[in-house]
Amino acid sequence: MEKHYQIILKDTEERVYESMRQQIMDENNPNQGAFLDDDHILDAKYTIYRTASMMALYCNSDSELYRSKELLNRIRLGFKFAKMMQHESGLYDYVTCNFNSAPDTAFSIKKLMPFFFYLRDIVGDKRTAEENEMFETMNEIIEKAAHGIMTGGFHTPNHRWAIASTLMECAKIYDNDDMRACANRYLAEGIDCNEDGEFAEKSAGNYNRVNNDAMITLAEATGDASYEDYAVRNLYMMLHYWEPDGSVYTANSTRFDKDRLSYPTDYYTEYMLMGQRHNVPEFYEMCNSIIDICQSKNLLAPDCLIYFMWYPEWRTIEHDGLYSNPDYHVFYKNSGIARNKSGRYTYTTMSGKSNFLYFHNGSIKLEMKVAGSFCEHRAFKADTIEEIPGGVHLHQTMHGWYYLPWSADKIPETNDWWQMDNANRDKKMGPDMDIDVWVTESSEKDGIDVRVKTSGVDGDPWRIELAFTGATFIENDHLAMHLSGNEALTVKDGNVELSNSKDTLVIGPAFGTHRFMEGKEDSELRNAGASTVYFTDYTGFDHTITIRNKRSQF
Repeated sequence: MEKHYQIILKDTEERVYESMRQQIMDENNPNQGAFLDDDHILDAKYTIYRTASMMALYCNSDSELYRSKELLNRIRLGFKFAKMMQHESGLYDYVTCNFNSAPDTAFSIKKLMPFFFYLRDIVGDKRTAEENEMFETMNEIIEKAAHGIMTGGFHTPNHRWAIASTLMECAKIYDNDDMRACANRYLAEGIDCNEDGEFAEKSAGNYNRVNNDAMITLAEATGDASYEDYAVRNLYMMLHYWEPDGSVYTANSTRFDKDRLSYPTDYYTEYMLMGQRHNVPEFYEMCNSIIDICQSKNLLAPDCLIYFMWYPEWRTIEHDGLYSNPDYHVFYKNSGIARNKSGRYTYTTMSGKSNFLYFHNGSIKLEMKVAGSFCEHRAFKADTIEEIPGGVHLHQTMHGWYYLPWSADKIPETNDWWQMDNANRDKKMGPDMDIDVWVTESSEKDGIDVRVKTSGVDGDPWRIELAFTGATFIENDHLAMHLSGNEALTVKDGNVELSNSKDTLVIGPAFGTHRFMEGKEDSELRNAGASTVYFTDYTGFDHTITIRNKRSQF
C-alpha cells in the first residue's frame, strides 16, 4: 500500500503543522507543552495524541520533519506536560468528564504503544540518543499508568476492554502477574459481541472500532487468537454499515455518535491488519475505499503513520480495487436491525427506536417516525422485528393503564405523593393500542413501501413524521418552495417531491386530517436542521406510504 503510505505521510505532516499552532510554547506558562483543543481545553490525552503524531514524523526518514530539532523540542515539551498531569497513582483525568480515570488512562497509553513497540522492536539498539529518550519517557509513563489502571473503575461497556487489553499488554511488557490477574477479572464477564458482530453499545461511528482494537490487542498480548474473531466478525458486519455518501450508519448507536456524520477513517488499521492476518480481500478493498473517501471528502487520512513503520511490510502489500459495496439485504436479529442496499440507496429498519426507518440515496436522508400520544407513550418503538418475504414487519403493543386508589391493606403512612411507593398501587389495565409497520422493497427496486396500521384505540390524533436532510426543494400539486432546514409542513393529499440538484425522492400519498403535530408534553422534538413533512390521521388507520428514488428509475 505504497500509495496509501505516501498520502498518510503527507497528511500526518499537515496534521502536525496544524497542531503546532495549538501548542503552548511560552516558557513562563505553567502549562508549557500542552496542546489546546478547539475549545481551549487543557487535557493530557489530547496532548499525548498530538505528541504521538509528532513522534511519527520525527522518526520517519521520509518526512520533511525527520529529526527536526524544533519538532524534538515540541515532543519533549508535550511529554513534560503529560508527565506533569499524571497523578502519583499513575492515572490521568479526562477533564471534561472523568477524573482519576482508569479507562481514559488506558486510552492515553494505547496511543503510545505502537511507538513503544516500534522503537523497542523495529529500531532496537539502533535508536539514537533522542529516540532512546522518547522510548524511556514512554516507558516511564506507561508503567506508572499500568499500576494506576489496576485500581480500576469504569462507566461503559467498552471501558472494560480498554482496561483489560492495556493491562494484558503491560503484563507482557513488564512480566507482571498482578496486571494479568486484574485483566482477567474484567475478561471473566465475557465479551459483549453478539452473533451479528455487534458490540453492546452498537456504536458504528466510534466504539465498535475501539472494541476491535482492544480485541486485537488481547490476541497479541495473550497469544489467544480467538479474540481476533470478535474484531473480524464486527468488520464483516461493518461492510453493511456504509451509506451511499461514504459515511457510517450511526442511527442505532446508544452513544454520542448517534446520528452524527461520521466517516470510517479510524477503521483503516483494523481492516489492514485483519486483512493481512486473515487473508480477506474485502478488507484490503475497504482500506482502498477509506483512503478514497478521505480524498473525495477532503479529509485528512487516518492518523496511523506509525503502523506503516511498525509493520513495514504494509508498504509492499498491494491490492487493487475499491470495495464494490454490492447490493445486500441483511437482517441482524440479535441487534434488531435490517440493513439493505439496492443500487443508489440504502434503507434501514430498527426495533426499539422511534426513528425506526432510514432511507439514504447519497445526497438526501429520510428518517421516519410514527408519533402521537397514548397514555405515557409518545412514539412507536417496535417491540419486535421479524423478516417477511421482501422486507420486515415491526410491531408494538402499547398498554394503557390507570392507577387505582390504595387498597385497604396498602394505604401508606404518608400523604406526600412523592414519598408514596406508587409503583405498588393496583392498576386498571387497558385499553391497548397495537401498531404494526411493514417495510418492503418495490418490485422495480426504486424504493420502498411502508404500511402503517394502528388498531385497538379509535380517535387518537397520530402522525407520520418524515424528516429530510439534504433536500433543498419541496413540491407537489399545491406548493413549491425552497428548503433551508427546520421547516414543518403538513401535506394533506397527493405525492410530494423532495429534491436537490442530484436526486429526488417522491413520497405519498399524503393525508392530513388534523394538525396536532407537536404532541403532548414529553413528545420528542423535531430533528434539528431537518425539514419535517407530516402526514396526520386519527387512529385506527391503515396507510401505505411509498418512497421512490427517481434516479433509481433510469
